[in-house]
Amino acid sequence: MIKPLYGAEPELVENLASFSRQVYNAPLQIVCGVQSSTDSAVEIVNQVKTEHPDVDLTLVSNAARHGENPKISNIINIMPFVRNGIIILSDSDIRVDAHYVGRVVAALQQPGVGLVTCLYRGRAVSGAWSRLAAAAVDLHFLPGVLVGTALGLAKPCFGSTIALRAETLQRIGGFDAFADTLADDYAMGEAVRGLGLEVAIAPFVVGHTFAETSFAELFAHELRWVRTIRLVDPWGYAGSIVTHPLPFALAALVLSGFSITAGIFVVMTLACRTLLSIQVAGIPGGSGSSIALVPVRDLLSFVVFVVSFVSGKVSWRGRRYEINADGSMKHM
Repeated sequence: MIKPLYGAEPELVENLASFSRQVYNAPLQIVCGVQSSTDSAVEIVNQVKTEHPDVDLTLVSNAARHGENPKISNIINIMPFVRNGIIILSDSDIRVDAHYVGRVVAALQQPGVGLVTCLYRGRAVSGAWSRLAAAAVDLHFLPGVLVGTALGLAKPCFGSTIALRAETLQRIGGFDAFADTLADDYAMGEAVRGLGLEVAIAPFVVGHTFAETSFAELFAHELRWVRTIRLVDPWGYAGSIVTHPLPFALAALVLSGFSITAGIFVVMTLACRTLLSIQVAGIPGGSGSSIALVPVRDLLSFVVFVVSFVSGKVSWRGRRYEINADGSMKHM
């Protein structure tokens, strides 16, 4: 397993520890990567190694840069230390259960499957802002992907999990082929499909942890996220405006002079969104229900959606990037 790390986020200890508790009857190697020996994540990796001495856990520190994408650059530096023929790449903010690796490998061994990815739920770890961030996944991202894949409109591949064989990775050009790509996970999925292989979604959900402590942090993260989606699938993203019913219901209420009919429409919209929150809360991997956050989350998501069309530039870990038409990124 490969884990690119950046800084000691509050949730990183438990996230990394969850990968160290795997019940898997085969050799398992975890390789973490940082780009500086002074990165605060180093201390956390060492802590997990101490707490799980039987786990084959390696830390790679290498400042070499390969292209514009910092995550892919980190991964390229990690790869010389990877020994196994099956590679599972997972972002640092993902938390899993003890049978994660076994189930991912089982899915990868199905006929015709070249890559396995995982859907995820939001998991808040540090207060109101992180709960609001996690609710974006539960109330917008996850339902949208489920509907899109069911209708054949979405072909996803997520950084939460990218599992593939070493020979498949070599056939698509290795990680070097994605060194300048913003949506590297999506591009890897497309490259594997280009080989005539299937990108399978594993039949379970992992947890995506959020530790935002301010509105500015939350908004910048979500804006980069949705701009990435817009650049990958501009028409599909534009069409997703229909997934924001509450702002339109409220606008109809005001424009109608607060008519009873429009008021009923608002109530029905809130009821449907609340029911969705209850249904998603029943899926393992998250941090409970987002019922109380439904109105605020829906209105904020609409604001992020509108602002995402203002510019194609994104901010990522303190650096500004301009995104080209082909999805490649350039540091400003």
